[in-house]
Amino acid sequence: MSEEEATQATILHVDMDAFFASVAERDNPTLKGKAVVVGAGARGVVLSANYEARKFGIHAAMPVGRAQRLAPHAIFIPPDHSRYSEVSAGIMEIFQSFTPLVEPISLDEAFLDVTGAKRLLGTGREIAEAIRIKVEKQEGITCSVGIAPSKFIAKLASGRCKPNGILEIPADRILTFLHPLPVKAIWGVGPKTAEVLERLGLRTVEDIAKLPRTTLIRALGEASGASLYELAWGRDYRDVVTDEPEKSISAAETFPLDLDSPEEILKEYLRLCEKATSRLRSRNLFAKTISIKVRFADFTTINRSKTLALPIDSTHEVYDVVKGLYKALRIERARLRLVGVGLENLSEGAPHQMLLGQRENGWREAESAIDKAQARFGRDSVRPARLVEPEDEPDIS
Repeated sequence: MSEEEATQATILHVDMDAFFASVAERDNPTLKGKAVVVGAGARGVVLSANYEARKFGIHAAMPVGRAQRLAPHAIFIPPDHSRYSEVSAGIMEIFQSFTPLVEPISLDEAFLDVTGAKRLLGTGREIAEAIRIKVEKQEGITCSVGIAPSKFIAKLASGRCKPNGILEIPADRILTFLHPLPVKAIWGVGPKTAEVLERLGLRTVEDIAKLPRTTLIRALGEASGASLYELAWGRDYRDVVTDEPEKSISAAETFPLDLDSPEEILKEYLRLCEKATSRLRSRNLFAKTISIKVRFADFTTINRSKTLALPIDSTHEVYDVVKGLYKALRIERARLRLVGVGLENLSEGAPHQMLLGQRENGWREAESAIDKAQARFGRDSVRPARLVEPEDEPDIS
């Protein structure tokens, strides 16, 4: 390896192949070779589909009911998020064994800056090969790796070598690789932006690159236009960030049947508040902005939020805000398909405001004790009384 090669920035984007489905196959080898879809309930959505299932047009975010119609013979299994988190932790440990510069993007993908590791471990491709071998050997699943001088190009590369592949894009081939791609390949180009670009006659990344920067800014605004222009020329100067703070925590539920009972809907909101705030407290975080999502039977979706004077982490306090946001909608008899809760504007510390006559111990202490009990005895061991169903009550006869 020459001195220039040793010092050239080398970023890997490592992405597991059909992660949730692959974990299911690893834990149940009888599923291998069959179409496997992670997602349960005809009104739920597909979270993951293995490559056998994708042959029938099934993909993530598709309604499970539609996926069942496309492939009635496929095996549909409910998600196991605790299992995915467990496998993800093992994968991240593998990444850390190659470089301390790891930026997790989700449970199943991360950016790795291996520039400094090349003198000891070899070229970017050799490191990528070693990572793939170690992930498959230790975790029993495969991954795809994109290698490039920047995060943007590395991520594009990994998406084009799936499944179980490696694609390296050296600096002198970036534009050859990038410019023929469709405009939707660029970060930040969603359906609305793609529509604007199409109206301008821009269909490939090269079309964008050849357009004057000022024209893009005029069409998309200063921030989006300038960013898009830079990316169209393969320019991405972002570093791999190892300690990116969590930006939000959310929980949502799609109902098996549309609900129109305010009591049942508020009960579900309480369940989601308990789930989201438990995750919040486990990370020692506090939320200043609370939001709700409501999706009606016709798929119309609305969001409402409230930013508080002081951040909170209590289930009781968050639920009070959520209940207020829901009641302010005045949709008591509307049929709802989905509801969700979001905790945003997160921080690691919360200023404590003492109130006249306040008890020495309050909701926060009680909920901390509940978290400990649930960690030891299971999530259903302690629940708000409102969430206890009649069939859950103990038989004391």
